[in-house]
Amino acid sequence: MRNTFSEALYKAATANPDIYIVVADISPAGSMAKFRDQYPDRFINVGVAEQSMIGICAGLALKGCQPFAYTIATFSLYRPFEMVRDDLCYQNLPVTVVGMGAGVIYSTLGGTHHTQEDIAIAGALPNMQIIAPCDPAECTEATAYCAMQKNGPVYLRLGKAGEPNFTDKAVDPWMFGKLRYIKRGTDVCILTYGVIMAKAMQLAARFEAKGRSVSVVSCHTLKPLDVDGIRDALRRHNHVVAVEEHAPQGGLAPRIKQIAWDMQARCRLDTFTLQDAFIHNYGSHDDLLAAHGLEVGAIAAQVGA
Repeated sequence: MRNTFSEALYKAATANPDIYIVVADISPAGSMAKFRDQYPDRFINVGVAEQSMIGICAGLALKGCQPFAYTIATFSLYRPFEMVRDDLCYQNLPVTVVGMGAGVIYSTLGGTHHTQEDIAIAGALPNMQIIAPCDPAECTEATAYCAMQKNGPVYLRLGKAGEPNFTDKAVDPWMFGKLRYIKRGTDVCILTYGVIMAKAMQLAARFEAKGRSVSVVSCHTLKPLDVDGIRDALRRHNHVVAVEEHAPQGGLAPRIKQIAWDMQARCRLDTFTLQDAFIHNYGSHDDLLAAHGLEVGAIAAQVGA
């Protein structure tokens, strides 16, 4: 997904001379390096100075540019939070804050690199939009949207590398602010976003092996959330499962529960999130997800798949 983002941004920036890329201590590779070499005046590396990264992007946006702030997710949002809030959101500037390697993808680097609460933090900010593509193809669509939108700031939550595509044969096209059905069924609906889509697809296969008809939905736009789309999914399916790589508070799962309560939904609803804890477990991304309880077998056992 990281390389796909770089390629999509390079393409957009080549067509639009107002696009700037401001990074914080990230070594550009692939198309990002090509952009740096070809358009050095529009590529700025501030080093370990994330607050400056956001402030520079705000200044560029005030001059009519379309800047992207790009680094590892914990450092793009948490470290410069005051500048994101006051420089970008308060002034409602069209700056894209790119959080690369979100969730617990940086498993072996510990809690300092685990982005467990970012949807809650970014979602609490007025004017902030949040997009979390589930695969490289959605990343391309999301990047193209961010490169042209003027609605205000965006937090773009990305994976890291090696994610497969799931949306090549999706039922719905990608559209900002709308749920996207990758497949449609009648019995069970699995709602998710981001790279944990891989586990959602594995869970769907287990349901289907038991003869259940399954919908899989990419909730790629977390803010503004497609509330009507969530309501429709809750009405149309007897069983709804939400899976997200985020803390229990402030993410997709509690929003779905709130909507279900408000509409008095009659379906069974199960939600799975990261634990409200820093888990000290050294291992791969999958190892850390399993330690949080986000393992397909464990989920399947709880939902009857």
